[in-house]
Amino acid sequence: MRKRIFKNWGLKLASLLLAFILWFLVVQIEDPIGNKTFNNITVRLVNTELLENENKVYEVLDGTDTVDVTVSAPNSIREQLRAADIVAEADISKLTDINTVAITYTVNYEIDGIRGDHDVVRLSVEDKSSKWVRLQSGTVGEVAEGYMVSGASPDQTLIEVTGPESVIDSISYAGVEIDVTGATSNLSANVEIQLYDGEGNVVEASNVTKNVNYVHMSVDVLAVKEVPIELNVMGEPAAGYLATGVAESSPATVRLAGTSYALSSVTAISIPEEELDISGAEETLIKTIHLRDYLPENTRLADNGFSGRITATVYIEPIVEKRLEVPAENISITNLPQGLEAQLQEDEISYTLNVYGLDAVISPLEQSAVRGVVDIGAWMAEEEREELSPGIYSMPITFELSEDVNIESDVYARMVVTEQQES
Repeated sequence: MRKRIFKNWGLKLASLLLAFILWFLVVQIEDPIGNKTFNNITVRLVNTELLENENKVYEVLDGTDTVDVTVSAPNSIREQLRAADIVAEADISKLTDINTVAITYTVNYEIDGIRGDHDVVRLSVEDKSSKWVRLQSGTVGEVAEGYMVSGASPDQTLIEVTGPESVIDSISYAGVEIDVTGATSNLSANVEIQLYDGEGNVVEASNVTKNVNYVHMSVDVLAVKEVPIELNVMGEPAAGYLATGVAESSPATVRLAGTSYALSSVTAISIPEEELDISGAEETLIKTIHLRDYLPENTRLADNGFSGRITATVYIEPIVEKRLEVPAENISITNLPQGLEAQLQEDEISYTLNVYGLDAVISPLEQSAVRGVVDIGAWMAEEEREELSPGIYSMPITFELSEDVNIESDVYARMVVTEQQES
């Protein structure tokens, strides 16, 4: 069997080569016709100026200006054909009443036929319209902590848009945005303009033109600091009234904006005492103050929604009086000179103490809890006495009371001073 296969192998190889040559010659002589398809060929629109001359604009619908083209041609032609050789055109001068334009196909080769997967370009044709719309600006992102956007402004506020009347009518405004993420200083950039309808949706229309596509936008970025409001009060209330010492501001703090340098030395906003004069007042003083008048130099209020008005309240109350009978055992004696003894006169079993002040201070006072001291050394110094002889003396009592408690008049105790008895 093996011998049969390889017997006359040279003759067999020559026969195979001859068969291939004969096939090639037949193909070259016959040059059979076949099809070749080219995808996504762009249809060229011609004479579009005719619509422009009539002040109209058009838009291609449903992607009908792109076709798949099939060419029938001999094999020799098909092998040479490229997509660039296919010309598809739609002549606007042949626009139909239903806004379609027939597509014609040409190729610079001898071919048997050419066709596309569709025959017409469908258009939407409208009157051209123009109008001016306001340009709104904004920011996206968050500046660095401790900073705020003080203002953002483009270098123009109006732009002109031109296009199909229905689209132009739908445009409500134009907008630009700049990214401020992490910013600690002023920013500026050229930003692209977007068009929006009345509901804030982007208007995407390739056949709408703008007189400018970009504007230059600047953003002011300021440092922010929260500081307290400091109220200063002047004057004395009417007789029979006292200021509680409490003055409140609503709000108690505000946020200021400015450069880091301007804010570095600001610790509070001080309201001058002339704004809060309680002279002769018989009730709590409530006053609205315009904070902007007292802002530190080169600063501003950080919260745009805050009017700058604060309410200052200075509390004033009627004086409350109280009579206390302080037991004699609550009185102690100090700084007695050596060699002497002293005691309260026996018939003085209590001491009358008239006090007055604010209700919160006076009402809680209990006479049994009040303590007093007779400081003999201090009395001698005031009386310029270097020595103290035995006898009976009237000396002032110092009561251990809050400084907010006022004593109507000094209270004296009769002290019996004797020589110390030797034991």
